[in-house]
Amino acid sequence: MKILKSTLACGSAIAAAMAFTTAAIAAEKVTIIHFNDLDRMGEKSGRGGVARLASVIDMERKEGGNVLVTFAGDTISPSLMSGLDEGAHMIDLLNKLDLTAMVLGNHEFDFGPEVTKQRISEATFPILGANNQDPNGNIISGAVPSIMVDVGEFRIGILGLTTVGTMVKSSPGEFTFRDPNEVAAELGGSLREEGADLVVALAHTDVAEDLALREQGAVDLLLSGDDHLLTTIYDGDMLFAESGEQAEWVTVIDLHLDEEKDDDKTEFVWSAEYRIVDTAHVQPQPDIAAAVQTYEDMLGEELNVVLGSTTTELDSRREVIRSQEAAIANLFADAIREATGADVSIMNGGGIRANRVYTPGTQLTRRDIQSELPFGNKTVVIEVTGQDIINALENGYSQIENGAGRFPHVSGMMVHYNPTNEPGNRVVEVSRDGAQLDPAATYTLAVNDYVAGGGDGYSMLKDKRRIVDEYAAILMTVQVFDYISSHGEVAPTVEGRMVAVN
Repeated sequence: MKILKSTLACGSAIAAAMAFTTAAIAAEKVTIIHFNDLDRMGEKSGRGGVARLASVIDMERKEGGNVLVTFAGDTISPSLMSGLDEGAHMIDLLNKLDLTAMVLGNHEFDFGPEVTKQRISEATFPILGANNQDPNGNIISGAVPSIMVDVGEFRIGILGLTTVGTMVKSSPGEFTFRDPNEVAAELGGSLREEGADLVVALAHTDVAEDLALREQGAVDLLLSGDDHLLTTIYDGDMLFAESGEQAEWVTVIDLHLDEEKDDDKTEFVWSAEYRIVDTAHVQPQPDIAAAVQTYEDMLGEELNVVLGSTTTELDSRREVIRSQEAAIANLFADAIREATGADVSIMNGGGIRANRVYTPGTQLTRRDIQSELPFGNKTVVIEVTGQDIINALENGYSQIENGAGRFPHVSGMMVHYNPTNEPGNRVVEVSRDGAQLDPAATYTLAVNDYVAGGGDGYSMLKDKRRIVDEYAAILMTVQVFDYISSHGEVAPTVEGRMVAVN
């Protein structure tokens, strides 16, 4: 089995040569092991993690034959360790698995494109990304649009697609993302001209993009990620698979490649069988488990440090922090406002991730805070008008019914909003120091660099003057560390900073 990076050029000569081949081609079987959205190196409740994934791969390879391993992206963030090493540990661990290919997910851009390039350069396997482009139309350095895999006399083309939502959900800098459907049509056709019998899209794309790709039919297999779904759909013509998250489940697909002759015409045919492997039923691969433990030990030394305690309950459950005022979000918003001296601050609920409840009296460690704020964001300070703040809040409340991560938490102001109004008309009143916020006045606003860059739909903040820019900014987690340790005890409450009204 040979893997070639695709140059997408002069494929017609290969196709023409193949057209004159008259010798019978032996049928081949190829097994694809597919997983997606793996940023947690260790297992959880006896399932998932890199070591159990490695065991699944080893078992399939021991069966012999052609085995491909595909990863649909999202690995360098968010995680506890990635907040310290920007995802380098995950690339090191994945290098031990001999992947066939990985596609760039949106979280590969969380630390900015320069870190993305560094992680790509560290990988010993191909990282695909066909639809990202810089202002000159070039894809990010080190990535390739596609690869070609030779399986006996058959050829499988694999192209990489990343969700357009990366521009909102992450921090890709100057990179934009073309419509995956358009790129799949172009690149799929080029791969077939190069001689690909079967075309696979390895895609980190959302549900709507997946549906469009399935309906278009430019590829034969769509191996996806992003939505953390556990699903496989096969109708005899096209196969779609997504494997949940964190290698808790792994999809194994057996493809049968063959030719059929009808009179003087020879046609490529394929069929598939698939199964879902629950990694709770496999033992961790010892060598990989040891490598994971080394990183866990390193992480523990840094994070198992008590900062202080909370005398009140803190609730970071997703359904809470994406729909209503939350004490823990008030704590974080206060911390970054105090650290920067800004007039007001906004914290997006989607940046809070541990999904847990802390009872009164809980000692808070660095690990707790890093778990809550895993993205490695920095706090920037920008100059805005009161109207900019109102516009930002309108964006924050615009998708409450969808549980969107843009839901805002605030410090230094009070907000009344009506969640039943039409989006864009939900802010009823904003006040500061007992007086109504002046739309024409100027204020300083502390936000994380993701929101300041337009993430989560906060485009109204993107071009505002930076008082403290990304290069001079401090990690938000460090500011929260300092805030808790300086107070010793914290007692944030739900105090009516944001009030939903009819």
